[in-house]
Amino acid sequence: MTTSISSKRIFFLALIVIFISCNSRENQQSQEDWISYLSALPKIENTQDPQSEVQKLFDDFQQKYRWESFYLLNNQEFANWVNSETREQLADSLLFKHQKALGDFAVVFQEKIKKSASLASLEQKLELVEDVVRFGQNLNSFEAIDFNPLEAAILDIQSKFSKEYKGSLFLNQLDEIKGEYENVKTQLLNKTASCNEELAGFVTSWEAIKKEALLSNPLLTRQPLVFVTRRQYAPDHHNTATLFQTNEINTNSFAPGGALKVIDLKNGGKVKILLESKEGVIRDPEISYDGEKILFSMRNNIDEDYHIYEVDSDGRNLKQLTKAEGVADVDPQYLPDGNIVFSSTREPKYCMCNVHIMCNLFRMEGDGANITQLGKSSLFEGHSSVMPDGHILYDRWEYVDRNFGDAQGLWTMNPDGTNQAVYYGNNTNSPGGVIDARPVPGTEKVIAILGSCHDRPWGALGIIDREKGMDGKSPVELTWPASAAELIGKGNYDMFKQVRPLYEDPYPLNETYFLCSRTMGLGEQMGLFLIDIFGNEQLIYTEAPGCFDPLPLKSREKEYVIQEKRDYKSGAGTFYVQDVYQGTHMQGVERGAVKYLRVIESVEKRSWTIPAWSGQGVHRPAMNWHSFECKRILGTVPVEADGSAYVEVPADKYVYFQLLDENKMMIQSMRSGTMVQSGETLGCIGCHEDRRMAPPSSSEQVAQALQAPPQKLNGWYGEARSFGFVKEVQPVLDKHCVKCHDFGKKAGEKLILAGDRNPYFNAAYIDMYKQKEINPIGAGPAEIQPAYSWGARSSNLIKKIQKGHAGVHLSEEEMDRLVTWIDINAVYYPDFISAYPDNPAGRSPISQEDLNRLEELTHVDFAAQGGHWRPLRAQITFERPELSPCLENIGNKNSEEYSEALAIITKGKNQLLATPRLDMEGFVPSETDKKRLEKYTYRQEEEQKNREAISEGEKHYDPELTGMKL
Repeated sequence: MTTSISSKRIFFLALIVIFISCNSRENQQSQEDWISYLSALPKIENTQDPQSEVQKLFDDFQQKYRWESFYLLNNQEFANWVNSETREQLADSLLFKHQKALGDFAVVFQEKIKKSASLASLEQKLELVEDVVRFGQNLNSFEAIDFNPLEAAILDIQSKFSKEYKGSLFLNQLDEIKGEYENVKTQLLNKTASCNEELAGFVTSWEAIKKEALLSNPLLTRQPLVFVTRRQYAPDHHNTATLFQTNEINTNSFAPGGALKVIDLKNGGKVKILLESKEGVIRDPEISYDGEKILFSMRNNIDEDYHIYEVDSDGRNLKQLTKAEGVADVDPQYLPDGNIVFSSTREPKYCMCNVHIMCNLFRMEGDGANITQLGKSSLFEGHSSVMPDGHILYDRWEYVDRNFGDAQGLWTMNPDGTNQAVYYGNNTNSPGGVIDARPVPGTEKVIAILGSCHDRPWGALGIIDREKGMDGKSPVELTWPASAAELIGKGNYDMFKQVRPLYEDPYPLNETYFLCSRTMGLGEQMGLFLIDIFGNEQLIYTEAPGCFDPLPLKSREKEYVIQEKRDYKSGAGTFYVQDVYQGTHMQGVERGAVKYLRVIESVEKRSWTIPAWSGQGVHRPAMNWHSFECKRILGTVPVEADGSAYVEVPADKYVYFQLLDENKMMIQSMRSGTMVQSGETLGCIGCHEDRRMAPPSSSEQVAQALQAPPQKLNGWYGEARSFGFVKEVQPVLDKHCVKCHDFGKKAGEKLILAGDRNPYFNAAYIDMYKQKEINPIGAGPAEIQPAYSWGARSSNLIKKIQKGHAGVHLSEEEMDRLVTWIDINAVYYPDFISAYPDNPAGRSPISQEDLNRLEELTHVDFAAQGGHWRPLRAQITFERPELSPCLENIGNKNSEEYSEALAIITKGKNQLLATPRLDMEGFVPSETDKKRLEKYTYRQEEEQKNREAISEGEKHYDPELTGMKL
């Protein structure tokens, strides 16, 4: 039931109508306090950095008086206040601003405003400012009132809990306040001076009735609610960057202070502290099935990392379950078989588009023993929950041959890590992240955060019905706020940053009512909220700095227990595909066209550099022109005439598949990844098939490939190895192309195919990209691409060779090397480690200072050369410095400028001879890389010990104080 009082009224707080109930006086310091605070502020004098001092004061003011700092005066007005000699005039200015914002309703304060000119007291002026602003907020709140959602909720709760819920009383109160609403509406239309008090009283009464009616829901009152208090995570590169692990790039973003608490709504909202840490943070609580214990992650201080703990529900008997040094363990979840799943950095790896450490899913026994890795995806796996059928639901961030920003969706797996499968959102461009999902009781749906890539782990809330689809808008039945639904599939991976309010930590009480944390206003403080499908959003409780992770402290039924399928000894599993021609994006592929299935590993990033190459995203160090990955071809197997294939794949590899024609040219590529556990057989119906498709009937003929043992992978022209352009492709160009396509040659004016290195890659690699001779997909779009849409078959270079360009004839292997390189997305470097971690892009043998000087001498914009959008072709050749194109800009070879420029390039040549980089024989990793690889090796050894203990029926626990923090 909404109404418009005046179409002419312009009020600057309209955006925050929904926040008024969260900013009532009971949640603020007293009026006298903030007025006294402002009045007593000293003027900033005799300081070297007055702007910084003012900012510190404003931060303090904002922390103490959140409502006033958001709604009464902004940062600049505060600065003027601090430095002003005539604060009374500034108070008048504030009053004028807020009065003007009231539009026609300024007449309500007409008499008071006239008198304000002669008010002697600064405090009285500020009091009037507050009255004006609060009237505007109350007016907005009044205009937004809709009685229908509350009435629907009361009727629903009453129908389900008639003996426990005073539904009739609340309905009577609702009828009464509807009558009061009309009276206040009449007064507002008349704009009488008394309508301010009437409006304030009505809004207060309405909020009180709504609060009591909603929070009397027995789903809330039957048991206490557990929650944590902490600061909102500091903004960082990605929504997964909340670990702030020791010895990592963002350690200092860790913000201490927090507690594990319970609130008892049945007893007046009494809050009890179970655990508190002034120097640490407590996060991610979960309740045991019997309701007697609480599982959570805690970090004691900035010098330690997050570990998993368990405590009795009354706060007693704290027990630490994980203890590994130099790793972060978060997001624990009880499993119905007695084990615990959690996310951890125990396999150290970093996001390929930056330098932040990532998590995979791990599992341990209930006492912390035998921790073993479940997921192997190349980036992040987190926020696990258990579905009724026993599967683990989690969010995964990973990208293979696609953009980084929209590659975070929901996946499922068995509790032993087998049967990895996409659930929703893997190929949806917006939202950029679908995270923190939980199943909705009594339904086949889940509720999840619809968030952004470059943001905190918050966003909109959405209920997803997978039966309606696995991507896009159709499966999303309901969103909070409602307007967020229009952003699905629109714009890019950061579209949901504009959503207000922001939601976090959803917990479904049933199919109608949900707990969550939600922003309180324009700031970051979160409160605990009850929301429902009718449109009600009711604050339960808040306190500074913020409240998170609400969930009921009660027992619950166990989900179905899926039996273990994993064999910890064999070291391999098998994949099969029933029919490669079955799929959503295989149109135009005739039966018989697919002859081979290629298996490729996307290798994790184990180290990083600060200097970056600007691919499509940030490469630290430079890896490829604009895609991120390092590739390793594990082998190729035949596809049978019926479209089936069956292959043995080593476990613990993050792999993807490509379909090849008779010439081993790519037809279709997976552009995502999967993994197989030891002893597991994992299959699919087709390629990019709808995962909701039913498998073939058992009465149908067994696929041809499954009538024989699985095919063995045979590597690629030798043992499987990481693909490096210089080693695998450049020799073909050297043999057949460089005699014409070289520096100083006529053909070289159009295309250089020589292998001369420059600060980032080599000349041939840059020119083939720059001159559009190849057609990889790079960091491509989120959507699945049609067959035949990219790769070698549409490459100009391959077409020219096939036509016999300049009489060039390649052997079958040579052609395959070029074709395969393009089809695996034209990668360059075979690893993420570096010999030059401090130089440009982590690859250049000469320093940034040298490049800057070379730019001054040659007038080549080398600063603009550090990315795939670069306007120029290769300008430097370290192998033959005198042929470097940038030298041509100097002209006079006898000049001092020419000699100095040549000397800088020659310096790079000599440096490469002394310290070969990764695309050269004799490469040695940097000392930092060696330490990171040492830690990686140690963590793999610990993983193996745990697997052996599981196989032998023994127990192995985390060792302490290993010295492996880095």
